[in-house]
Amino acid sequence: MSDFDSMVERYLAVWNETDPAARRAAIDDVFADGVRYVDPLAAVEGRDALDGLIGAVQQQFPGLTFAPGGPVDGHHEQARFTWNLGPAGAEPLVVGFDVASVDGDGRIREVLGFIDKAPAA
Repeated sequence: MSDFDSMVERYLAVWNETDPAARRAAIDDVFADGVRYVDPLAAVEGRDALDGLIGAVQQQFPGLTFAPGGPVDGHHEQARFTWNLGPAGAEPLVVGFDVASVDGDGRIREVLGFIDKAPAA
């Protein structure tokens, strides 16, 4: 497993962690202090704001989990990857594509997200 594969695994685990204290500890471990996260529906900066966003997403999609959607492609300090959100073992309801960059300590400093598939409003 490459460092980028491990990073994405840890990243998705944070999004799946429903215990608030455990999630916050994981955020502090995986993400840089001034992390910036931007996707079509949200733009936040800092670990506190990211924690709040993840909690809100979990409330919006209760019982669904994030899983890798294919191989991770990375070079230098950046990686791109597809993810799926849905019931375990079933067709995903949401499919996204993220580009993440890391700092010198290997923590994620920025995530630029895109939604490829989402439920109709």
